[in-house]
Amino acid sequence: MTCLNRNKRLRECIAGWHAFAACHVLDRRHRACGPRKHGTPNSAFKSLRLYLASMVALLLSSDFAAAGDWPQWLGPNRDGGSTEQITPWKSPPKVLWHLPVGEGHSSPVVAGGRVYLHAKVKDKDEEEVLAFDANTGKDIWRVSYERGTFSNPFGVGPRATPVVADGRIYTYGVTGYLSCFETEKGKRLWQVEALKEFQASNLLFGASCSPIVIGKNVQVNVGAKGASVVAFDTNTGAIKWKSQDDSASYSSPIRIEQGKRELAVFLTGKRLLGLNPTDGALDWEFPLVDLLFESSTTPIRVGDLLVASSITYGGVGLHLETKNGKPAVREA
Repeated sequence: MTCLNRNKRLRECIAGWHAFAACHVLDRRHRACGPRKHGTPNSAFKSLRLYLASMVALLLSSDFAAAGDWPQWLGPNRDGGSTEQITPWKSPPKVLWHLPVGEGHSSPVVAGGRVYLHAKVKDKDEEEVLAFDANTGKDIWRVSYERGTFSNPFGVGPRATPVVADGRIYTYGVTGYLSCFETEKGKRLWQVEALKEFQASNLLFGASCSPIVIGKNVQVNVGAKGASVVAFDTNTGAIKWKSQDDSASYSSPIRIEQGKRELAVFLTGKRLLGLNPTDGALDWEFPLVDLLFESSTTPIRVGDLLVASSITYGGVGLHLETKNGKPAVREA
């Protein structure tokens, strides 16, 4: 192991868990990459979750509260990176605490000296959000809610990773419950049954879109007609806007700046979409359909190139351009 600061290694562990969950053997029919929808058979999956909990404990240190946060899927900017300045480890890290956690493909997030996790409640059709002290592993709070029945041979816990912003944590459950909790004591501030609200069908492996907060909106790929992507008010859960007719995918969105504009980029079941995050207006689109209906990778920006992929489609690179003063894309 490279000698690195243990806080940096924690983020690498979480990012590594993202990658590990994204590329593994599925069933006997095929091999593929699919972040949170497939998983592993239940016995192996439980072992992985316990391993993750131990690794989180192993890599935490007493000065963790001063370290950079990892508050959402793929880190502060959803690109797997951090700007935190790191000094090398002087000696190997020691285990400070460890504990078992519930079933799920959702990754832990770290903010304000706490580790937050979204998981299934054992033997119940419920999901729970948990907060632990990053230094000690102390259980600070946990809150659960009924989520309805859901079955799948590759695990039945939540897939989407929470996002922490402005003293709140937002979660999107495997059956489509979008919830908002205060980070201090775990009080639930609001909850929306998104699939039921917009009459959308759930995916085979369950709702998997990690929410993204842009401004005062929290956005998810619901996948309904007229409401493929929906933005909710971060304070109240009220619908701010809804856009497009595409079915949902297992992918999570990112935020980019293109020209002088801010965009939310979603890989839906049909297309790559560049949406205005303030009103949901479509700025550009590019068709990308997976024949197995399993698009699951998160798009990534590299300079002026946007890269996306799916199992059967393969990869695509899109040049980010501006035409007539508006954002546009051109296939590389």
